[in-house]
Amino acid sequence: MTNAKIYNHDLSLENDHGISQGYCVNGIIYISGQFSHDMQGTFVGEGDIEAQTKQTLENLDRVLAGFGASKSNIAEVEIFLTDPKQHFEKCINIFKEYLGQHRPAGTLVGVSGMAFPEQLIEIRAVAHID
Repeated sequence: MTNAKIYNHDLSLENDHGISQGYCVNGIIYISGQFSHDMQGTFVGEGDIEAQTKQTLENLDRVLAGFGASKSNIAEVEIFLTDPKQHFEKCINIFKEYLGQHRPAGTLVGVSGMAFPEQLIEIRAVAHID
C-alpha cells in the first residue's frame, strides 16, 4: 500500500461534500475542481470572470503549495466555463499570464451549470512532485 497525502483548505464544504482539495499518491497530485472562494468560504467575484479566474488560480496555487509544488508542476489542467463564448478570451489571457512559459496539457469545456449558481469557472488539475 502506498502512502497517500491529502490537502484541504479547511472549509466546511470539504466535509459536507466528502472530498479533499488535493490527493497525492506516488508523486502524482490530483487536484479537485477549484473555484472562486476565499479562505473563509465566501464566494468572490459574482458576475466577474476575471475576478473569479484569478481567485480560482490562487486557490489552485494553495493546493499545489500544500504538497510543496508550484504551477510548474502542473501536467494537465481542465477548465470548465459556463459561457465559453463570452468568457473564453478573458479567462485564457489570465491563465496564460499565470502559467508564463509553462505549457501543461489542457482542456476547456463549456458547461450549462456548476455546483453554485454564481460560479462561472472551475479548474481541476493533475500535477507531479519532482
